[in-house]
Amino acid sequence: MNKDQFSTPGKPKSPSSQTIIVISGVFFFALGLTIGMVFCLSQKTLFFNLKIKDDIFRREVLVESEQLSPPPTPIGRNSTPPRPVKYKAPKPVIRTDMELLWRASAAAESEESKNPDKPKVAFMFLTKGNLSLAPLWERFFKGNEGLYSIYVHSDPDFNGTELEDSVFYGRRIVSKKVEWGKISMVEAEKRLLANALLDYSNQRFILLSESCIPLYNFSIIYTYIMNSTLNFVEVIDDPSSVGRGRYNSEMSPTIELDQWRKGSQWFTIDRRLAGQVISDEDYFPLFSRFCMGDCYSDEHYLPTLVYMKYGATNTNRTLTWVDWSKGGPHPMSYARSSITMSFLEEMRGAGAPCLYNGFERNDICVLFGRKFDEDSLAGLLDLAPRVMHFNP
Repeated sequence: MNKDQFSTPGKPKSPSSQTIIVISGVFFFALGLTIGMVFCLSQKTLFFNLKIKDDIFRREVLVESEQLSPPPTPIGRNSTPPRPVKYKAPKPVIRTDMELLWRASAAAESEESKNPDKPKVAFMFLTKGNLSLAPLWERFFKGNEGLYSIYVHSDPDFNGTELEDSVFYGRRIVSKKVEWGKISMVEAEKRLLANALLDYSNQRFILLSESCIPLYNFSIIYTYIMNSTLNFVEVIDDPSSVGRGRYNSEMSPTIELDQWRKGSQWFTIDRRLAGQVISDEDYFPLFSRFCMGDCYSDEHYLPTLVYMKYGATNTNRTLTWVDWSKGGPHPMSYARSSITMSFLEEMRGAGAPCLYNGFERNDICVLFGRKFDEDSLAGLLDLAPRVMHFNP
């Protein structure tokens, strides 16, 4: 063994070696002490923070539960414990039209909507403000709960109220400003359709205004619409200045002049077509950009879209009767003096003969009428049981 490798046993170490050992020991002791103190402080801090967060969380839950839950009912000698209330999850808040259309597109042809136990008709009212003919509609809907849904798109500045026992109570959707003849009118129609599509039970969709009335009772209208195999969108090829004259060549080649159509905006469509309308990304942008001024989008968008893509599923007629015989931009309106039994019977027979599921019929070709003023309500309520056979 090389004696330079190890020291001889029993031989004392040199002073310098002992000094190094002492210094090293002190250093490592101090280092260990420091690490230990840091570790203890971090653990204490972590515990303290967790405790604070837990306290905050408990306080928030307590406050929230106090806000959401009613105060407990005192239990006396003759009282019984309150019945537990089943939790009802809130409906998701839809903040934008884009999110609404996205959700509705997904719901349009979902499996849940294919065979509902009770298929419903969605009555969609596009209004400026108050539904002045609401009492007539109340009588129309009476006794038919579960077979219809109601959606109202009114001016966002309208702050009127409905009675809590009204079928229209709480049926207003989130709305935006609508200008007559502008693309905002079509946007409002899409908004109504999208809201109605979120209910899987809705299978038919009717667009109405505040001046529309039903010409038959609920049973006849429901049966007529639900049993139809086709849609009711008026489609007309009008060669005049208020028809093809409104076409903008900037829409070519997607829409050509010979494909341009016109019709009433008051439609009745099925769930499949409703889903296609709100999902349309080919034609609607063109109308937004090029159908302006004297080109009234609500009279051309849906008739053109249906003619070009869904013509085989359509009757090319509307179920809402309107009198345009006087000419001008607005149809004939009816006040109290117009409301007679013979007048309503004549309106009920309008449009005959017509095709229904491929067969000609002479009895019922229109289901609704417009344009009725507010002061016509009293006469309509008086004649409804006798002419429309409403429930008393």
